[in-house]
Amino acid sequence: METEHECRGLSPDKEAERELCRDSEQEGAAILKRKISLHSCETCGLDEARYKCPRCMKYSCSLPCVKNHKAAIQCSGVRDKAAFVSLRKFDEMILLSDYRFLEDVARTYDCAARDVLLHKPKSYKFLYFMKNRAQKHSINLKILPVGFKKRTQNSTFFSTKEKRFYWHLQLVFPQSHAEYVAKRVPDNKTLHEILRKYISPRESDPVIRQRLKAYILSQSGISIFMKAESKKHSKARWHELDSEKSLLENLKNKTIIEYPTLHVVLKDFRDDFLGLGQETSDTTTAAASALSLPEDEEELEEGEIRDST
Repeated sequence: METEHECRGLSPDKEAERELCRDSEQEGAAILKRKISLHSCETCGLDEARYKCPRCMKYSCSLPCVKNHKAAIQCSGVRDKAAFVSLRKFDEMILLSDYRFLEDVARTYDCAARDVLLHKPKSYKFLYFMKNRAQKHSINLKILPVGFKKRTQNSTFFSTKEKRFYWHLQLVFPQSHAEYVAKRVPDNKTLHEILRKYISPRESDPVIRQRLKAYILSQSGISIFMKAESKKHSKARWHELDSEKSLLENLKNKTIIEYPTLHVVLKDFRDDFLGLGQETSDTTTAAASALSLPEDEEELEEGEIRDST
């Protein structure tokens, strides 16, 4: 007559080893439970802890407390697989977790490599369209490749219905150490109208007004500069813009990389901003026109996309 172990297809030694492993797992779970029960709930502080968050290691006693602690500290409850673990705490479970994490990364990479849509050639027709429209307005617009920060941030577009640009503008106020972004600014607006919502004592936002207090209280007025993007970067030269003219008039005959960045400077600090030996718009424009290359010999800016059409 076969024994119980033989009916199961296991030798007595194998069965004893399995029972020992099962007992050790149960013992480990019991030890962990006792460790958790030694702590009180860190959310309500009333009952003994029953759960430990794998993300922030906080103890909780019930499901409502778990949800409350996630909402209070914006905790996802998911263990950070890339978190640092000291060598003293490194064990087989962490090693296995790291191995599975690397497998997931390899699987994700392989799926992305097989995805046809991700490798579909991108169309740059709308970028070439904007460059051509800018060129008709005597603006030399440079477009950076996909992946550059300015390319990602740029929200400039050309309205075919209204026949005008709506620019993405970066406004820098160096005397207040502040920067702001203005989106969809029509090119027929004057610089004075654009800056009114920032430095006007009455029309500006109260929060912005407090930040730009130095500009609002100043009696000297402001000067507006835009960096002259040239091929030779030995000297940082600036175009001085006219606040009474429209944005389009100020951008004519200038080079712009993605979108204009305007530096609004108090006139008391004008010389300090320009520095010694700097040139303003008149001398810079004259020098640029005298030394400009023919259109077919013009060099590309670093990283610029060339229109092959």
